[in-house]
Amino acid sequence: MKLAYSTASPYVRKVMIVAIEAGLDSKIEKLPMAVRPDQPSAALAADNPLMKVPTLVTDAGDKLFDSRVICGYLDSLHSGAKLIPESGSARWQALRLEALGDGITDAGILVRYELGLRPKELHWKEWIDGQTKKVIQGLDQLESEAASLSGPLNIGQIAVACGLGWMKFRNVFGDVLATRPKLAAAIAKLEERPSFKATVPQG
Repeated sequence: MKLAYSTASPYVRKVMIVAIEAGLDSKIEKLPMAVRPDQPSAALAADNPLMKVPTLVTDAGDKLFDSRVICGYLDSLHSGAKLIPESGSARWQALRLEALGDGITDAGILVRYELGLRPKELHWKEWIDGQTKKVIQGLDQLESEAASLSGPLNIGQIAVACGLGWMKFRNVFGDVLATRPKLAAAIAKLEERPSFKATVPQG
């Protein structure tokens, strides 16, 4: 398998944590890619018309994106405990938590792009405020349900931790965990896992 890869991407990190936890990381060739929304990667176009990472080319030649699809595929390849529960309430709660984690991350990335890539005189305050509100409300929701981040590892926990790891790395919103002690404790525990330590954002 080949993975279009960036060490700074929270979505690539999510995929790699799943790969490590599933015992598949040694079977994935990582292809470093520099991607920016204002500089689309022509090298990715053949495998992903959206030109984003992560993009996975399977051994069978299938081209998979985005992170949710890739994580689902990797989770189907191993016989251990599934990171995406197969049925029942556990499945829907894990997927809901993944959606919340990814949604917070999406909003954070949009704020960073607005502040970092758009000329300052063109910054759209209402846009920044709207996306920031999504981040704050999402984090507050996670603080109120921090218990969902404990227990057997699942895709939702991974998504939340990757998003918060990216926020710490990029420092777009300052220390978002300082006033959320339950969430901070849950994330700190997840970050102790070898798969998380091996995928700390860089770049």
